Amino acid sequence: MSVQTVSEGTAEARRVRRYHLVLIGVALLIVALSLVRVLADATDLTSSGTFRAALGLAIPIGLAGLGGLWAERAGVVNIGLEGMMVLGTWFAGWAGYQWGPLAALVAGLLGGALGGLLHAVATVTFGVDHIISGVAINLLGPGITRFLSEVLYREGTAASEAGAGITTSPTLAEVPTVSVPLLSSGQDWLGDLESTHWFLLSDVAGMLRGLTRDVNVLAILAVALIPLTYYVLWHTAFGLRLRSCGENPWAAESLGVNVYRTKYIATVISGAFAGLGGVFLVFVTQKYVEGQTSGRGFIGLAAMIFGNWRPGGLAAGASLFGYADGLQLRSSQAVTGLFLFGALLLLGYAIMQARKAATAANRTAGTYTAVAFAALGAVALLWLWLTVDTLPNEFVFITPHVLTLLVLSVASQRLRMPKADGVRYRRGEQH
Repeated sequence: MSVQTVSEGTAEARRVRRYHLVLIGVALLIVALSLVRVLADATDLTSSGTFRAALGLAIPIGLAGLGGLWAERAGVVNIGLEGMMVLGTWFAGWAGYQWGPLAALVAGLLGGALGGLLHAVATVTFGVDHIISGVAINLLGPGITRFLSEVLYREGTAASEAGAGITTSPTLAEVPTVSVPLLSSGQDWLGDLESTHWFLLSDVAGMLRGLTRDVNVLAILAVALIPLTYYVLWHTAFGLRLRSCGENPWAAESLGVNVYRTKYIATVISGAFAGLGGVFLVFVTQKYVEGQTSGRGFIGLAAMIFGNWRPGGLAAGASLFGYADGLQLRSSQAVTGLFLFGALLLLGYAIMQARKAATAANRTAGTYTAVAFAALGAVALLWLWLTVDTLPNEFVFITPHVLTLLVLSVASQRLRMPKADGVRYRRGEQH
């Protein structure tokens, strides 16, 4: 047996083990959430309504993060996702009310791709700092869309349409929804099981019902893009070339890769995905509304970083932020149940770090510090859950943003961005 065969077998075994650990982790999270639902008497924690709202809120975040993933894997930092989403919402609203949902989808993709192309011209061709270019696009997006609204919705043919104005487009046709056969069609047996409030069984039923009943068709496409992105970037020659541009573009150049073209393609795709996130927002509200992105492009960027520049981690991050946002929309009282859930997670983390510190090789001051802070955080969250009945609306509103900061601060310990991410590339100039 050759060394290469042994190495491939070891890598495959490692991937299978990681896959099993992920499944076990998801199962434990569901059990913990069910336990918290029973102890806190907060049915909205696992209700179908919460998970339906979470899915709708996670999709635009995930699409924006997916756009950031494509650009940054090619070495282009893209903080202009918010501006590209804004362009996607406006073009989707403008085309959708005239020619229907399909035209809205195409126009939104093209609007976001236009923003990505502008970012590529600035950063790849002219070598502008990636952060400066991204900030400029975030400023240009709302400005351009307001100008176009002034021209078309105040003075143009759309001015006479019902509901049109400088901050909103006319209403679009309703986008069709689908339900998964057997799970959410015909007799609503999942709803009946959810209403029993049994431990774990009704919670799983609520989750499945919320994620499989009356789902927007664009949500299905967005979910499918996660494994598709993984396959393209990690299992095709094109994906290998693209990722090499983000790790070492000069090495890629020496192997015959057209780095400029690859970066352009990746950045335009990045903008198109961000625009697609904007299209989803328009489909949900059935119209373009100024400011409807509400910073989701930035949260998508945070979800991508949380996911360590990988599609699976990005999906987990978007789901987490979407769930927190959906919960605070459904019930302010249920948000206090997150204190108990957070306490359980921190307690589990403290136990894992303590076991790690039990071995001499891992017995460091940093490990003991992590155990102490995790245990202290668990106690603090448990105290809050025991003493606070209902959070003020102001605190409920900022829960998703606080959760974003906490998750990123914990996840930052294991992150590894592409080595040449944000590095100015010029052909022949070896760094």
